[in-house]
Amino acid sequence: MIDVGHSLILVGVMAVVIAFLRFSPFLAFPEGRKRPKVITYLGSVLPYAVIGMLVVYCFKNVSVLKYPWGLPELIAALWVLGMHVWRRNTLISVFSGVALYMVLVQLVFV
Repeated sequence: MIDVGHSLILVGVMAVVIAFLRFSPFLAFPEGRKRPKVITYLGSVLPYAVIGMLVVYCFKNVSVLKYPWGLPELIAALWVLGMHVWRRNTLISVFSGVALYMVLVQLVFV
């Protein structure tokens, strides 16, 4: 067990590091300065790569050979895809997909 003083020091150090990491892009690339092409490229490519990695991670342990044969995951994924095509809102798509998945695994595919 650590004491209160040690905990406060840890929280303070973490807050300073997080603040530095959040403000460092603004320090490295000020408003009037042109960004390097590699940074612009990464800014356009990385969001899609991260989403792709998250999809792979979410489906990595799905077993299609035993009950429920991956149906809750497939239904929820198709729901998210359909909601995103219809509403074009990531938050609504993801949150409604998670809610649907939880209902499916807790109440339907028991």
